[in-house]
Amino acid sequence: MLLVIGVVLVLGAGATGQTPGLTVYTGRGQAFVEPAVREFERETGIRVQVRFGRDAELLAALQEEGARSPADVYWANTSGALGAAVQAGLLVPLPESLSRRPVAFVPRHRRWIPLTVRLRVLAYSPARVRPEELPTSVLQLPHHPRWRGRIGWTPPYSSFQDFITAMRVIHGEARTRAWLEAMKALEPKAYTSNPPMIEAIRAGEIDVALTNHYYVARFVRLGYPVAAHHFAPGDVGSLALVTGAGILRTSRNPAVAARFLEYLLGQKIQQFWANEHLEYPVVRGVILSPALLPFDQAIRRSPRMDFEALRDLEGTLRLLREVGVL
Repeated sequence: MLLVIGVVLVLGAGATGQTPGLTVYTGRGQAFVEPAVREFERETGIRVQVRFGRDAELLAALQEEGARSPADVYWANTSGALGAAVQAGLLVPLPESLSRRPVAFVPRHRRWIPLTVRLRVLAYSPARVRPEELPTSVLQLPHHPRWRGRIGWTPPYSSFQDFITAMRVIHGEARTRAWLEAMKALEPKAYTSNPPMIEAIRAGEIDVALTNHYYVARFVRLGYPVAAHHFAPGDVGSLALVTGAGILRTSRNPAVAARFLEYLLGQKIQQFWANEHLEYPVVRGVILSPALLPFDQAIRRSPRMDFEALRDLEGTLRLLREVGVL
């Protein structure tokens, strides 16, 4: 089926010779991106080439390629990466028809748009931890010695690194270092990604874990005995992680790139991501899973900050290495 569609699209684009293709560089996962791209191709007849990689790797590639880059769109996993792209002069201002559609998180310079939002939470085992035992701030987590050796975290993972960058921005370098050292003293178990960490809660290896809301929601949907604890509103442990995309200055097809971004903001794709991946949409009218907090309530939990300030990933990686957790 997919092969047939692919052949049809190649023939269609070549036959008309009117609509140029599109090249997208993205730090998002394949399972998240490909269904949306396939639908865009099917509905428009426009071919899309996708290069996957980590945000930082793709940023480095774009800067190395310069004017020779084939990329039209940079679709990042984090607002920090998008801020770095803006700082490097890679993105152009977007038309108001695009920037006015999301209900929040659009930067003033309008050089990228948000596409989805995730929230940081504390996953826990309801069988071994009572909700009233959980701290109201992530900063208090190291003060719970009963969880020595039974806390999970993911220092190599980009969402965790964004969370640490936000802590540096909000609470400063010294306090973040002290928090990391206190956490390290509790001998947390480190994982390279989030699903194995949630599995470890089910297996009884750990009791609590720092993660993103949708991992918990997906495993709850599968019947796992795990729950999500939201820290107090405004706490850095409730950070909103914003994904988004922008059009590259070197794009040879900016009109097609804008059409692609508009498609990603459409009700159909936003609803698909909310249903299948349980990430928060950025446009009104999308129906959320009952397992999620209402959108307005969810985004009010995040600390207020300039989300592009998360661009100092190098500083966070350096701190994690100095503390010895990476």
